[in-house]
Amino acid sequence: MIFRLAGAALIGIAVAASVDPAALDACPGYTLHMPQTTGSVFKADLALAGNCAVFGPDVPRLSLTVEYETDTRIHLKIKDATKDRYEVPESVLPRPSASGRASADTAAIQFNYTTNPFSFTIYRTSTSEILFSTARFPLIFEDQYLRVKTSLPRHPNIYGLGEHTDSFRLPEFDTVRTFWSRDAYGTPTGTNLYGNHPVYFEHRTTGTHGVFMLSSNGMDVKLTDTPKDGATLEYNVIGGIVDFYFLAGSETNPIEVAKQYAEVVGLPAEVPYWSFGFHQCRFGYRNFVDVADVVTEYAKAKIPLETMWTDIDYMYQRQIFTVDPTYFPMDRMRELVDHLHRHGQKYVVMTDPAVASVDGYGSYDRGTAMDLWLKSPDGSYSRGVVWPGVTVYPDWFHPNMQSYWNNEFAMFYNPEQGLDIDGAWIDMNEPSNFCNLPCDNPYQQAYEQGLPPRRTTPPPDHDTPIFVDSQKKRDLLTPQYAIDNAAGALSSKTTPTNIKHANGLLEYDTHNLYGTMMSAATREALLRRRPGLRTFVITRSSFAGAGTKVGKWLGDNLSRWEHYRFSIAGILGMASIYQIPMVGSDICGFGENTSENLCARWATLGAFYTFMRNHNIDTAISQEFYRWPLVAQAARNVLDIRYRLLDYIYTAFHQASVDGTPVLQPLWFQYPRDTKAYPIDLQFFYGDAILVSPVTDDNSMSVSIYLADDIFYDFATFMPVVGRGERTTLNNVDFTQIPLHFRGGSVVPLRVKSAMTTTELREQDFEVIVAIGKDGSARGSLYLDDGVSLVQERISWVTFTYADNVLSVGGSFDYQTNARLKHLRLLGINSKPARVESDGQSVKYRYDPRSKSLLVSLHKALTGGFSVTLSV
Repeated sequence: MIFRLAGAALIGIAVAASVDPAALDACPGYTLHMPQTTGSVFKADLALAGNCAVFGPDVPRLSLTVEYETDTRIHLKIKDATKDRYEVPESVLPRPSASGRASADTAAIQFNYTTNPFSFTIYRTSTSEILFSTARFPLIFEDQYLRVKTSLPRHPNIYGLGEHTDSFRLPEFDTVRTFWSRDAYGTPTGTNLYGNHPVYFEHRTTGTHGVFMLSSNGMDVKLTDTPKDGATLEYNVIGGIVDFYFLAGSETNPIEVAKQYAEVVGLPAEVPYWSFGFHQCRFGYRNFVDVADVVTEYAKAKIPLETMWTDIDYMYQRQIFTVDPTYFPMDRMRELVDHLHRHGQKYVVMTDPAVASVDGYGSYDRGTAMDLWLKSPDGSYSRGVVWPGVTVYPDWFHPNMQSYWNNEFAMFYNPEQGLDIDGAWIDMNEPSNFCNLPCDNPYQQAYEQGLPPRRTTPPPDHDTPIFVDSQKKRDLLTPQYAIDNAAGALSSKTTPTNIKHANGLLEYDTHNLYGTMMSAATREALLRRRPGLRTFVITRSSFAGAGTKVGKWLGDNLSRWEHYRFSIAGILGMASIYQIPMVGSDICGFGENTSENLCARWATLGAFYTFMRNHNIDTAISQEFYRWPLVAQAARNVLDIRYRLLDYIYTAFHQASVDGTPVLQPLWFQYPRDTKAYPIDLQFFYGDAILVSPVTDDNSMSVSIYLADDIFYDFATFMPVVGRGERTTLNNVDFTQIPLHFRGGSVVPLRVKSAMTTTELREQDFEVIVAIGKDGSARGSLYLDDGVSLVQERISWVTFTYADNVLSVGGSFDYQTNARLKHLRLLGINSKPARVESDGQSVKYRYDPRSKSLLVSLHKALTGGFSVTLSV
């Protein structure tokens, strides 16, 4: 949803703090006293060595705790020794348990320290390689300013520290990553955006490790390289404590650090099978007839449409939990949803957090009676301006908030009388606020901004046919250290940071948690609506651990080629670093007018987002895929591929829910020693086997792609392609196509045919592609379940292993499916075999000498293991 720009100028804009680093480096820091080790825990006191007070008084005494929680994880905390300070509540991000078996003797990484001035180092046990070191930089711990700075190797490969639209590998010079949730229309590069994930992975030729700073306070993380200090990374935080998790990762496999991060923030939630289908939305569908017509037109164009979405257009005066009685009357909306459900399709609408401050409006009255809204320091409700005009904001820390949210969902989204939605879309949850500071008269500002907006078209006739061819005294508003918030002051375009929550916590400390708390509450409300079924929630704002409950879209992008390109790094960050695997960008762009060529290219790329949705703004041209013949054909082509691969990516999602293995991967995850792969963020692996290499230049039909020193196979022709660790140019790539390759060494299950809905798709038979690797082997798996249940009674997890001319199929086969394994296709067979057998019986096969591929007919039921042997 767009951030509404108002005509009034901002006041009280904060300017990012600019202090000579030499002044900070000259601070005397702390000295360490009374070290003691008990089992896997090291503790010590830290005493201020001398005055620093750059941004306020120093905290004179600190306590240090370092725990070897597992053999691959060290937890380091530095706190005020004399009184409690804010920490991220366990209710928002539960902490991982220590294994109870780890110690410095068994750990893959080690903690070391220097006494005076205090500094610490994390190094790899096996090689003594330093991974994080504050040795040359003093610790600064003031009331509203914390600073920790580490040295880095020259030209570091740093990934993460999101949410942002910068390159996937962060620039090493003069990069500031700011953590403060804001409504960021246009998702500008170099600025803070909607969510906060203060974790980075550093990849070296010697291995990959991770560092997670657990803090929801505003912060700047600065990457720079100077002649004096070399490459450094510096944390500048305006509150809380120092709370680090250091992850050993691996010397050989980058995926291990992703798994270890998942152990800290939680494993991704599994999502319904249907959610991998294609989704269509637009801000600006005028009425229920418009929405129904879109469904009809997709069917006519023979483009699969799994889920229809509706933006805030459906609401009465933009008030959540309402429908407009003349433009989107409930009975016609129920008819629309019933039609979708009868045809195996789904429906999702938007729910914002801000509640219109209007007496007589049920959601407001019920919340007011329960005293649930955020409050100003004087005890009055904190009011802002959002789409419905003057609003109040839910206090997610209030003990009765979940029951209120459950009740509102149960009433409005009631299957019998309300909108029977299948998932939830939550937006504006940074939280967003259109009111310009000082916002002392939100009613006047709502009036000046024309909120809620008036409708500009007459309502349709109610009976129009559808589906026919038509805490203490701190400066909570302006702390002395001003983070580089692109919106200006901390409270600009959001809720005031001096708000105190129902549990006593301050918005100053918890602002960055608002969206993820709404996510948790919404997921719980959906679980109450449909007990036992997986939920599907897409959010805009997020925090570390959000993937345990929701998916994410990348916000209000623009219909520009650079935003098409930005989206690749965006989805890689969420899926491979931050453990939010259900992720996508608004296909064809949200703001501004798209073009036929851009939309066609974006449709082909968007098929390899895990969350695939076309969505745009009301002031731009319509961009449904069927609007242009070229785009329609591109959509048909790639949706055929996406749907056939759906079980493959569904299997990857299940694996992620088990151990955190990323479902999207940068090239260096598979080729960790290949330094040429480190900066690449315009290609990626969909799962671990499908290399996606979109055409990324404006209006181009050629693309330069990188192929590592490996064997690949063209997805369309099955022809082998030998990678030599260099770039190659693909020419004449039609706007309806996208270059794809199987990675050698992979086994990929596909459906033999696509379908118009995922319900129909689940009845299609399977084929299995065996892409033989350079060593003559390949492996893969297929996970099957009912696609919707939280707890599965029966599953199948089928394993495929190819070696020495034998494909062995094993695993578990408890889930009953009518789909059969129709055939195998083996790639990289250099000569026609004399005979092919399955469990000792000859089977039919066909060899293609040009592509060196072998098609083997099987028609096997997926009820048990078997083998296929090639006699060569």
